[in-house]
Amino acid sequence: MQRKNTRDLHIDIANKTMSYIYKHIDTHINLDHLASNFSVSKIHLHNIFKEQLGINIYESIKSIRLQKASNLLLTNKYSTITEIANMCGYSSHSSFIKAFKDRFDQTPKQWRSGGYESYSDAILKKSLLKSSLPNFDETKVKIVKTKDRPIYYLRQKGYILEEAKQKWRQLQAWVYTNELDDCEEIGIYHDNPAITPHDKCFYIAAVSTKEKVINTNLPSNVLEGGLYATFDISGGEKEEVAWFIKWVYYDWLPKSGFETTTAPSFVIMHKNHFLEEKEIESTFYLPIRSV
Repeated sequence: MQRKNTRDLHIDIANKTMSYIYKHIDTHINLDHLASNFSVSKIHLHNIFKEQLGINIYESIKSIRLQKASNLLLTNKYSTITEIANMCGYSSHSSFIKAFKDRFDQTPKQWRSGGYESYSDAILKKSLLKSSLPNFDETKVKIVKTKDRPIYYLRQKGYILEEAKQKWRQLQAWVYTNELDDCEEIGIYHDNPAITPHDKCFYIAAVSTKEKVINTNLPSNVLEGGLYATFDISGGEKEEVAWFIKWVYYDWLPKSGFETTTAPSFVIMHKNHFLEEKEIESTFYLPIRSV
């Protein structure tokens, strides 16, 4: 029992640490303070994080900053490179330029001017995901303001279909165990699959419910409310939501008069195609801000 309790505690610490990083990516992230909150040493926090998620904390922070920046450089045409650097936690323009060039072999300016295309093409050629867009009607986009949603979730590293199915089966069993009737099933995308190697993308399978949950060892969090553009999407077995993300960020968004934020996009699944082997039927939420 002690071993299981320790495992659950470590999973909780690793997930809360990752959630904290995503939420505060625009700030200086103080790991001493974070470790103190968990009543562990900083070295122990590093070990727990790497054991559970397979990556170093500092490398993870750096990677998330640059992934966010690489996306914002393409979607937020009204923001300067310095503003985007600040949005991703870089206080120094020169340090951002150096880190970006080390990662992508080009400067942010070159990336923004079309250099990203060859980088993206190389990623897409290696993709194991289906490569068709779901169906949608661009004329029916809605702008909405959402409220906070409490969620229980499982985190997955890599866009791998069979692993995603396994995560959703685990969540389905959890829902049945807790006899929950009123749930939303939500897929959360922290990374853009068009410019992030798919083995480094994080996907979150989540359930949101207003019912009281008694029996759980799942990590919990809040999917924060905000301003979103929503799209109703549908499709058969050849379609893939991840490719809709590429279209919405790089085609719709630059023409929309909006910019995006560092918040993740997500889908609320009206039919869960991971569980039911049915067509996609979801509403996609894209975080936006006025410019």
